[in-house]
Amino acid sequence: MTATNAGQQEAEPLTALVADDSVAIARRAPLARGYRFELVKLVSQWRVRLLVLACWIAPALFVAGVSRQSTLPSDTLFGRWMHATGWAGPLVMLGFAGTWALPLLTSLVAGDVFAAEDRLGTWRHLLVAVRSPRRIFVAKSLASLTVILLLVAGLACSSAAGGLVSVGNQPLVGLDGHLLAPGDAAGRVLLAWVCALAPTLALAAIGLLGSVALGRSPMGLLLPPLVALGMQVAQMLPLPVAVRLALPGYAFIAWNGLFTTPTQLGPLLIGIAVSLVWAVLATALAYFLFVRRDFTNPAYDGSGRRAVTVGLIPLAALTALTVAVIAVATPAMGSGIKQDKVQHSLATAFAHLYRLQTEQLHRPAVTEAQLRATAACTKSDGQGAQQGAGNDWRCVVTWHLPSSAVAGQAIYQLDVGSDGRFVADGDGPKEVNGYFLVRTSTGDAPNPLWQFDGNVELLDTTSKG
Repeated sequence: MTATNAGQQEAEPLTALVADDSVAIARRAPLARGYRFELVKLVSQWRVRLLVLACWIAPALFVAGVSRQSTLPSDTLFGRWMHATGWAGPLVMLGFAGTWALPLLTSLVAGDVFAAEDRLGTWRHLLVAVRSPRRIFVAKSLASLTVILLLVAGLACSSAAGGLVSVGNQPLVGLDGHLLAPGDAAGRVLLAWVCALAPTLALAAIGLLGSVALGRSPMGLLLPPLVALGMQVAQMLPLPVAVRLALPGYAFIAWNGLFTTPTQLGPLLIGIAVSLVWAVLATALAYFLFVRRDFTNPAYDGSGRRAVTVGLIPLAALTALTVAVIAVATPAMGSGIKQDKVQHSLATAFAHLYRLQTEQLHRPAVTEAQLRATAACTKSDGQGAQQGAGNDWRCVVTWHLPSSAVAGQAIYQLDVGSDGRFVADGDGPKEVNGYFLVRTSTGDAPNPLWQFDGNVELLDTTSKG
């Protein structure tokens, strides 16, 4: 064997060893390890720990405290029933969460998960450790989603526990006056919170997009609350039904339809589908921007132009497309609040609540079929179009009792919101829908026919039989 061959044989193992070391060094970190790392980073932050603690404790204290007060938040959906059942508390909390809490939570978690690396200047170290921008994006997204789900679960479980401990597992009065058994009420409350996850995911995806596109700019952190506020304002305006349903924020109020009989699933399913499409598109846009950004520039501060062209324009186009699809696919036109719908909803709720009042006053039982309740409603004293939202609806409810040949009548003033929810305020006769206390198993409560909430379905999809 020559010296040259011997040298080559000695060099081959060394070359192979160096090649193996290079492969080992260049090997990307597993996704599971990156996810655990990002989750630990999030949970180790004092503000995230504080949020988790607040979401698992504060709702129970709030619901228990309000349920023991002499005055209730009757302007909030299901707020007037917080003295009667523990299942009203989590629904009041859900209404508050959809308006304020969930947009802020998604902002503080998902809206800062990428921007924090820009502020600290740690992208270079993270890329060296993981060696895959794609896995970094997926790990950060999954970690923020896990924390958000933990926060939402805390809000739901804590508020339900506070209501059940302070009031008890009592039946819940639905939005059509129908009395829901405790087991049925529990299932619908849980389903309502699950449905609220869809718009929460949409806001979280918008937070990811803002965090990637705007970098260290505080606008990325404020994007989810601003978008949520804009959608809330849009829901209060007299917009067509198609426009309302095309916004993911509608899913935060569409769960109302779960508490009617039959359930109003049409708007709810559309709201969930729209929210999920928004979540997928916003996440995909954030991924597209992230994997194409320049990590070699330590002074990267986002790009306003790319945020508009890659973020704002596609979401605006999606909204326009969704409006067109819903307008063609659904039969409802205009505001969706029509005279016959208002009359039907009011008469149905009155009949159910009349039975409840009869039971509380220990009078002879009567059925809805025997009552044959009907309602005649006019808006603006019959002037103008008899449709749309407003507090100028005046209705006369007529019903019949088996023991009387004369039909009874009661007058109500209705304040109908743009989302279809209305508040009926009794205007006589006093012995029917006036204010007086009724002794119940849970204590004295106002006359159930005095003031009550109802819901008008904006789409013509629910049977009115």
